[in-house]
Amino acid sequence: MSEFKVGDIITGKVAGIQGYGAFVALDDKTQGLVHISEIHHGFVKDVHDFLEVGQEVKVKILEINNESNKISLSIRATEEAPAKAKQEPRKTQTSSAPDEGFNTLRDKLQEWVDKADK
Repeated sequence: MSEFKVGDIITGKVAGIQGYGAFVALDDKTQGLVHISEIHHGFVKDVHDFLEVGQEVKVKILEINNESNKISLSIRATEEAPAKAKQEPRKTQTSSAPDEGFNTLRDKLQEWVDKADK
């Protein structure tokens, strides 16, 4: 594994898919895992929606754990993040009706009590 280092971007081949991510073969002897959260910008419900076994993918090495011989990979780190949609500030719904709203209710309370007493 010494030939690979953190930050490298290389092409690998999807060797297996699990519910939590995809295993990618970096060479004949070395595989790494692309966690489901590193497959695509945005929510990924099912890895199969984005990858299939045998597919070539560009991955970035995020972490190498020599003790456990595990390599963490990312596909999304090799892609430009989509531009975030400009969100309009939420508009609170206002009413122009004079007898709506909490203050108006408080003001109207006495009037309603008086009507109820009649």
